[in-house]
Order: sequence, then structure tokens, then C-alpha cells
Amino acid sequence: MDTQERVLLDDQAIRRALTRVSHEIIEKNKGIEDCILVGIKTRGIHIAERLAQNISRIEGKEIPVGVADITLYRDDLTPQTENADPELKGTDIPFDVQEKKVILVDDVLYTGRTVRAAMDAVMDLGRPSQIQLAVLIDRGHRELPIRPDYVGKNIPTSKEEVISVKVAEVDENDRVTICHKSK
Repeated sequence: MDTQERVLLDDQAIRRALTRVSHEIIEKNKGIEDCILVGIKTRGIHIAERLAQNISRIEGKEIPVGVADITLYRDDLTPQTENADPELKGTDIPFDVQEKKVILVDDVLYTGRTVRAAMDAVMDLGRPSQIQLAVLIDRGHRELPIRPDYVGKNIPTSKEEVISVKVAEVDENDRVTICHKSK
């Protein structure tokens, strides 16, 4: 049983990946007109804020950032957990999403279920012209037909491996690691 944790991205590699993704967002959207970033709780929020800072530095104007809490939209709640009143941390998108290009931001894309839930949360607020997806890590193993538009790094994994993203705002340092699940 291998529980050794391996560092895949350090703070500089994460910074470079997010800088590249920021440029790709600007290029694909021909600027940032009508674009908004929506970070998926928890670490997706911090990644969205960093993308916004990069984009602001590059374009010289601010891009709005919102927060999606997908707790009530999850499809993996069992009857037991549904009755336990899931803790709500709050979706905070203080601007109109109608006819905007919403760029959902998350740390790791795995099965696609979190992203589907975030899309539901956004659609409940209005009808965006587009929803795009930016992720720091795409690890494969999709269960839904969801594909990211922007990827910091593709890291093919086995289902026995765990990808851990740490961001300084929450974890005191920036790092992406991989290890095998302990049995």
C-alpha cells in the first residue's frame, strides 16, 4: 500500500499554469467583455480570484468574480444526508448572469458531477449566453459529458489515486500532490 505523496505542481508551476489559462480566457473571448468568473467552493474560489487578478493586470480592467455553492445541487446526496440538512455556505453571484459568458472555475475536474451541479446553480440565476469551464487539474474519469475549456494541467490518474490541491489562502501554501488511497 503506497501512501507516499508526490508533488506534481509547486507554487511556481501553479502560477505559470494560471497565467497561461488567464491568457487563454482573454484570447478565446476576444477580451473580457460580458465575461464573469464563478469559483466553485472552496478552492475554485481562490483560483478564480487569482485568474481575475491576472486578467486585470493583462487587460487593465476588472472581471467580476462570484461564488457557487453547489451543496443543494449535488446528485450524490442519499436520503440520509438529505435529511441531515446540508450546510449551506452560500452562492454569491452579485451580478446578472443573463446573456453573460460565465466561466466556472474549479481546482480539480474528475467525474464532472460538481461542474454539473455548479451549472444548475448558475442557471437558476438566469440564462447566460455561454458557460465555459476552467480547471487547474483535469484528472480524467468523467461520468458526465463535461469537458473543460481551459486546463492548467492534465494529469491522468487511476481511480485509486487522490489528487490534492492546496492553495495558500486556505492551506498556507500552493501545491498539487498525488498519492494512492489507503485501504
